[in-house]
Amino acid sequence: MKRRGKKISKLRDGERVDAADRIDKTIGKYDQKMNRSKKLVKYEALPEYLQDNEFIRDYYRCEWPLKDIVFSLFSWHNETLNIWTHLGGFVIFVTLTVMSLTEKTTTVENLFAGVFRRPGDGQWMNMKNNGSADSSFPDSYGRQITNPSFVDINGDGYEVPIWPWFVFLGGAMGCLISSTLSHLFACHSLRYSLFFWRLDYAGISLMIVCSFFCPIYYIFCDQPYWCIFYLSTITIFGILVIITLLSPALFSGRFRSFRATLFLAMGFSGLIPATHALFLHLGHPQVLVALGYEIIMGILYAIGAAFYVTRFPERCKPGAFDLVGHSHQIFHVFVVAAALAHCVASLLIMDWRRGWPPCNADMLG
Repeated sequence: MKRRGKKISKLRDGERVDAADRIDKTIGKYDQKMNRSKKLVKYEALPEYLQDNEFIRDYYRCEWPLKDIVFSLFSWHNETLNIWTHLGGFVIFVTLTVMSLTEKTTTVENLFAGVFRRPGDGQWMNMKNNGSADSSFPDSYGRQITNPSFVDINGDGYEVPIWPWFVFLGGAMGCLISSTLSHLFACHSLRYSLFFWRLDYAGISLMIVCSFFCPIYYIFCDQPYWCIFYLSTITIFGILVIITLLSPALFSGRFRSFRATLFLAMGFSGLIPATHALFLHLGHPQVLVALGYEIIMGILYAIGAAFYVTRFPERCKPGAFDLVGHSHQIFHVFVVAAALAHCVASLLIMDWRRGWPPCNADMLG
């Protein structure tokens, strides 16, 4: 009995030791996690799944608790401007959406036209007539931008459905908020990283697809078969790109160029309907002006993608652009600028379509 009692006692002591070891290990892991909390680390200290850009050498958040990650929105680290550049863009598009729904649409016109007017002055054309503007600038640009019916959806002429405009705004907001959340939360863990970067890629594809709806609908609404064909094609293309990018194998930095190429291919597939539209409406200045803004949009996206792929300027001086000025931040700025250029083009085409009979537009909504 004594032996049995001793044996039981020993087992219980062993169990106590094992339990104490487990507690010590748990406390040790907790202490390590707490040590990482609010502590910015260098590139070499990151786990492999967070090592994306070797030219950004410091100021990384690594597996922080969620509470600290949320508050890092208001602190400096190498993702701060990545977060705020797209969060700011999201606020801009939310404002456009609210104004389109609740305000007189002329306020949206003022939002864009203000860029082309001198503060406190009259119409842009008055500036030109007074010699304060470049006389080589085409008259049609000034007339289209300063026209009071620029975005007056309920103005004179035929009313047009405005759901394609809201499709674009929704796609832009979806992309920008997905990017914001991804740059904020992806550092938490491997699971979060996989989820949020998938969300980011899906958001980019969503915005590209939704960007096609406004110009294609308004240009081809009197030719519904072409309209349906182009919109169906880009939607299917976007779905296939999203499915392709859901593969975890494509998340590494080695496939950075491949991802950028896919997105650019989606965007530049718009050259086909653009050429078709130009052939149909070559004599309409408003369409040409809108096409000019679409070309600007494409150039801005291409420049942004070039920064994204080449990792310029941080590759020239690793560590110098960790907080401000690295390629991804520049890429984000170009994305927002390109989306705003597309806004102007979409509104111009919408205004142009109001001057036409509705034709077969009712067949498309």
